[in-house]
Amino acid sequence: MMRGRSDGAQKKRLLTSVAVVAVFVVILYVYFGSKGNGESALEYGSRSLRKLGSSYLGGDDDSDLSSKQDEKFGLEDGEDGIIPKSFPVCDDRHSELIPCLDRHLIYQMRLKLDLNLMEHYERHCPLPERRYNCLIPPPAGYKVPIKWPRSRDEVWKANIPHTHLAHEKSDQNWMVVKGDKINFPGGGTHFHYGADKYIASIANMLNFPNNNLNNGGRIRTVFDVGCGVASFGGYLLSSDIITMSLAPNDVHQNQIQFALERGIPAYLGVLGTKRLPYPSRSFEFAHCSRCRIDWLQRDGILLLELDRVLRPGGYFAYSSPEAYAQDEEDLRIWREMSALVERMCWKIAEKRNQTVIWVKPLNNDCYMERPAGTQPPLCQSDDDPDAVWGVNMEACITPYSEHDHKVSGSALAPWPARLTSPPPRLADFGYSTEMFEKDMEVWQRRVEHYWNLLSPKISSDSLRNIMDMKANLGSFAAALKDKDVWVMNVVSKDGPNTLKIVYDRGLIGTTHDWCEAFSTYPRTYDLLHAWSVFSDIEKKGCSGEDLLLEIDRILRPSGIVIFNDKQHVIDFVKKYLSALHWEAVADPTSDPDQEGDDIVFIIQKKLWLTSESIRDTE
Repeated sequence: MMRGRSDGAQKKRLLTSVAVVAVFVVILYVYFGSKGNGESALEYGSRSLRKLGSSYLGGDDDSDLSSKQDEKFGLEDGEDGIIPKSFPVCDDRHSELIPCLDRHLIYQMRLKLDLNLMEHYERHCPLPERRYNCLIPPPAGYKVPIKWPRSRDEVWKANIPHTHLAHEKSDQNWMVVKGDKINFPGGGTHFHYGADKYIASIANMLNFPNNNLNNGGRIRTVFDVGCGVASFGGYLLSSDIITMSLAPNDVHQNQIQFALERGIPAYLGVLGTKRLPYPSRSFEFAHCSRCRIDWLQRDGILLLELDRVLRPGGYFAYSSPEAYAQDEEDLRIWREMSALVERMCWKIAEKRNQTVIWVKPLNNDCYMERPAGTQPPLCQSDDDPDAVWGVNMEACITPYSEHDHKVSGSALAPWPARLTSPPPRLADFGYSTEMFEKDMEVWQRRVEHYWNLLSPKISSDSLRNIMDMKANLGSFAAALKDKDVWVMNVVSKDGPNTLKIVYDRGLIGTTHDWCEAFSTYPRTYDLLHAWSVFSDIEKKGCSGEDLLLEIDRILRPSGIVIFNDKQHVIDFVKKYLSALHWEAVADPTSDPDQEGDDIVFIIQKKLWLTSESIRDTE
């Protein structure tokens, strides 16, 4: 029985359908194939084209991730010239992606974390097969950041389009939305009327000259835990004090992003279960203003971690209801906390109004005089207080080295002489004064060479947030002392732990493994200095392509990267310029202070927007 059309009509319809599909496929091939054949993933300006990005968060086909090739450094045999690649653009919802501090990843991996211990705010990095392989897009309407020092007090709202903190903290003067900008009046949870007045009051409590917290250069490095938008650290800069402002990516999301957008040193981290990524005896002063940390938990382990990073005679300023409130619970906490710090040999330097300041002992005498069995105990003699990467905190007191005990302090020169004075802990590495001074001379010449190459591209206020990806002794940062910049000095977890030398010179930094993503938001640094970093990760078998994508994530549009590495590494970087939307600032040159084939190559990141971003701003 016949149903519908005849066989001839069905064949005719089938042939027509096949022809239409074939034409459509050819059109797609011609259009998208040509785009993938050597051209960049998108175009600039109002005609920008958006390709779909694949990342580990988007539920994309896993085959997209597995297609990512492990690139070798340098050009393969038979290739001639520079071969460009293309990267897709990540979905807009990843514009603030922090790969190792990502809640979505934690959820997808079904990690069993103890929320009470803040493990969900610690680093949990994706496996290589789950890493994103796309470019992080800027938000709609993104603008080149406002220059320092204006940026301390105002940023573009479009660059960090989050205003919930302005509403939530409206009574505390954290930040105020005004038109297309967000203003920062300098307030905080405990200092509504301005950080400057609050800082002066702390200095007055300690009887420091002229109510200046730097105390004649004796206080240089400060640690602000639970820092909010880092106004405390921002207002200390005018006193020649540099602050490591620390806060997690918690319910106050974007607070560290705001701090870095303002040009204030800051880092994403938490007092949880792992040691802070700083060596022992790094800071002269620590600060907590209503930081909402339970200092009594787990036998005081968090306060003991703070003790580890404080220098001999270091201060801890604590502004919190426990220090002044009279209700039963606050009084209980105050009694228990006072008993704990007394057993830790801390003493009250001053207590006034709503703030108490404790001071740490200068030597080991008090520790030795404690009755047997006193808790917390001293750490074991084989404990390395400077081992921090992935190391669990210990509920014990870190005693001073024999040297620090004998001199009753750190014996550091006041700032700014500290920057160029050989620190006592040089001896830990077998470095002599002559080696230290030679290192300074070499990096002074290198930085002069870098800036000569950069001069056509930058002005005096072009750069503010700088990262030295392999800081060694910190001499790159020291050579920038006359420029209005700050440097995040990064020391590898695998090499000599010279970060304590960096801190002893009055600089700040962190430990890191460049086989993983850094703990910061996208678009937070103006300049990255990569001295032999790629050669180092090549030896470890890590992906150079992943590191290029990570550098691009961290770098602000119009930002600069200085590569100083072997020729084959520079050739490798060149292959990706088009795909990353980078351009060479100058032709590669030899490093004047390095024997062999080390080459200096400087690039600048272009400012680009996706078509969606442009539509959103119209």
